[in-house]
Amino acid sequence: METIHFTSNARPTLGIEIELGLVDDHTMALSSSFANLTERLPKNHEALLKPELMQCVIEIITDVCETVDEAETDLTQKITAIEAATDELGLRLWWGATHPFSSWREQQVTPDERYYQLVELLQELARRLVTFGLHVHVGVDSGDKAVMICDRILRHLPTLLALSCSSPFWEGRQTGLQSHRSKVMEGLPTAGLPTLMRNWSEYVWLVNHMVDTGFINTIREIWWDVRPHHAFGTVEVRVCDMPGNLEDTLAISALIQCLVKALSDEIDGGTYQHDCHPMMVRQNKWRATRFGTGAHLVDSFTYQVVTVAQAVDNLVDRLTPVAANLGCEHHLERCRHIAASPSWADRQMSILAETGSAEEIVRQLTEVSRISPILGKS
Repeated sequence: METIHFTSNARPTLGIEIELGLVDDHTMALSSSFANLTERLPKNHEALLKPELMQCVIEIITDVCETVDEAETDLTQKITAIEAATDELGLRLWWGATHPFSSWREQQVTPDERYYQLVELLQELARRLVTFGLHVHVGVDSGDKAVMICDRILRHLPTLLALSCSSPFWEGRQTGLQSHRSKVMEGLPTAGLPTLMRNWSEYVWLVNHMVDTGFINTIREIWWDVRPHHAFGTVEVRVCDMPGNLEDTLAISALIQCLVKALSDEIDGGTYQHDCHPMMVRQNKWRATRFGTGAHLVDSFTYQVVTVAQAVDNLVDRLTPVAANLGCEHHLERCRHIAASPSWADRQMSILAETGSAEEIVRQLTEVSRISPILGKS
């Protein structure tokens, strides 16, 4: 079996990956324009973004950052450059986890051998992956600790999903869910909540077993809601929908960085692992998927039902000293506002109720999320 080495990080470094949609400026529909976009970017555009399975999706990745503020500067510069290119092409950037009306059947697969193999293996489950998520990496110092943190952070994943819900539509219809993306992802054989693992050795055995038996082609085809990332030396949280703007993206990223750091410190200091029944996590994830920031979640310590706002208040209170150490207090504090406000899914549905137009959802929210000044406006 192959040995998988974990790249140790001495500090809780931060990396943020955001998946955005490319939409046509006139029709507001998704546009398979990734190749055209890269032609308009500087020669080093690989440092700005990378392709995804579908050509209507772009992924913008920060460099390795120390703080959320540093990640904000990084993303702002990259998004501004990309917006200049999309303006020239008559495109916009969609910040939402599914598109309000474009169908996955109309999207084109990115011409890449790995993606072709993925579609061959997963068939329609791969072709319908026209979703957009937020992935946050936080550095940790060992593989064993990464596996332990993945286990201990499980109870918090539903809260993170509730804060980010932005996918109430699928195939042009209201699904009744706040995060339909999460259900699309759960259709994959290696996505959703991870299996319980006790240490790095067991994780390596599991990955090698799945590759050797042909269940997956590579380790990159494990898409759990949280996973260790051996090459980056991080815990990668992948449960979140794509929030509707950069400010909320940074706030949720701050919460994740603080959570991973707090759990890491607890492990270093010695702490008893409080069991959280897997069904309780699944129950809370469903509640977040269905109701977003309006969900009522079961507290895994008290077994009492609390609102998302209460759960977030408790988390922010607990993590404020960690945030002070990491320099992200103002970003973490914003999570209280997100939790007490209508979700991005709610906002999409409100626009539809007010205007009767799915196109208007995209038009309004692509303007709200824009980093650069809108052309023709100061």
